[in-house]
Amino acid sequence: MDIPAPVLDSMQRTLQSYEASARDYDAIVADHPPPEIEDALRRMVACMPAGGSVLEVGSGTGRDADFVESLGVSVRRTDATQAFLDLQAERGKQGALLNVVTDPLGGPYDAILAMAVLIHVDRAQIAPVLRKVFDALAPGGVFLAGMRIGEGETNGDYQTVYWDRDRFAAQLAAAGLRLDWERQWIGREDVRWASFLACRPRG
Repeated sequence: MDIPAPVLDSMQRTLQSYEASARDYDAIVADHPPPEIEDALRRMVACMPAGGSVLEVGSGTGRDADFVESLGVSVRRTDATQAFLDLQAERGKQGALLNVVTDPLGGPYDAILAMAVLIHVDRAQIAPVLRKVFDALAPGGVFLAGMRIGEGETNGDYQTVYWDRDRFAAQLAAAGLRLDWERQWIGREDVRWASFLACRPRG
């Protein structure tokens, strides 16, 4: 994938910021997902076969993966930040380095999970990333993404891209994914979030 140098630079700044702040981030993250995310994770697992496989992109502290595994499926934990993988390893959870923009995803998986991850992907890279997600899913597999809802983006230590709900839904459809469910909620600092649960059709 040919990625412009400014996009790579912005992505590298975001990753370096997470490398430096991973332990601070871990200290403020709850041991269990908030109700809105827990509901979305349950819905994802309900769409999967028993004992199915999940690729989690951007596992971070690994709390979402812990919860998903408690529901009886296996999770391949990945992150583009080594510091987060080190934190998980300290409590016996193994993960692998993976950058959703630049690396192959493998597969096929029964589900792919990306909560608060694609918000750091440059807007122009969303289409190819979602196509990679489609290709890595088994037919009938599901994709759960948590996105910030709004307009514009912020740059600096962390690039954060906001998406209009309809525009992100259109991106899912353009990648061949069928949107089956969504839910919006207000998070910390009054940020509006949405969970999108989409499926790769069997046909």
